[in-house]
Amino acid sequence: MQTAPPTPKGFRDIQPAYAKKRREIINIIAPILEENSFVPLETPTLEFASTLTGKYGEEEKLIYKFTDRGDRELALRYDLTVPLARFIATNQNLLNPTFSRYQIGQVFRGENPQHGRYREFTQFDFDTVGSANLEEDAKVIATAIRSIKSIGLKNAIMLINDRKNFSDTPIEVIRAIDKIHKIGEEGIKKELLEKGLTADDIENHLYKINNSKPSKDLANIINFLRKDYGLNENKDFKFDPTLARGLDYYTGAIFEMKPSPNPGDLTIGSGGRYDNLIGMFLGNKTNLPAGPLRREASRQVPAVGFSFGLDRIVDLLLND
Repeated sequence: MQTAPPTPKGFRDIQPAYAKKRREIINIIAPILEENSFVPLETPTLEFASTLTGKYGEEEKLIYKFTDRGDRELALRYDLTVPLARFIATNQNLLNPTFSRYQIGQVFRGENPQHGRYREFTQFDFDTVGSANLEEDAKVIATAIRSIKSIGLKNAIMLINDRKNFSDTPIEVIRAIDKIHKIGEEGIKKELLEKGLTADDIENHLYKINNSKPSKDLANIINFLRKDYGLNENKDFKFDPTLARGLDYYTGAIFEMKPSPNPGDLTIGSGGRYDNLIGMFLGNKTNLPAGPLRREASRQVPAVGFSFGLDRIVDLLLND
């Protein structure tokens, strides 16, 4: 009997029941986003490799890159955030003064496939660009919480922190601490010892992180969540001093959605504030002549957003 060819490792066919559930989720969340002034946007699956590189830190090694017939270095998009930053840098006229969009699309990461992790998966993002106001952070968090509970995950909780709490922490410690709910403190210590940190330094970093408090900005965001949106701390959201988010482009508040109060559960959504990313596409000001163009290139464009992991959400709902 002839056997049909398999799909590549980490890639899969989406069966009808799965595709139907995914569409149901989108049809619930999209109207909530549109009620909050987010508009749909689509960007290409392919980008120039230079657009994506230098934005993700250690995770950059997972980007799928290749050279086309014209010897152009191209890459499959790693997420929907960097393409949005590139789009905004090209279409700054949309900032009036802010631009809020949502996007649903396939993203690709050359990582080791395992439970809940695929090399091709679907993200559902929404972001607001152009405002540094912390009320926008609270709006994004509250909208994500409302959306996830509207699809039936009533026990979901958002873990929140501020990347500024790690301002004096070495990047290798930040990247390691982000995995604490997966490998535990002993796993963190082992990893950092292998990277050359001393046992005393590791203990000092862990003590500082575990005993940190919400930053001033995060305290204000929490206040907005309580007063403006009526959300309950420790039920709808919770401060987690060990939440670090591995991507390098985050600059402020960071958040991760869990399907239950168990922090060890697979993350079903994440996001944060990234005020420097869009500016990376506005040019290197030191290479430009003095004048308006240099000032424009150095302009910071604040942004904050969230991304639902549709595949993990569908898995949860179908297996519930």
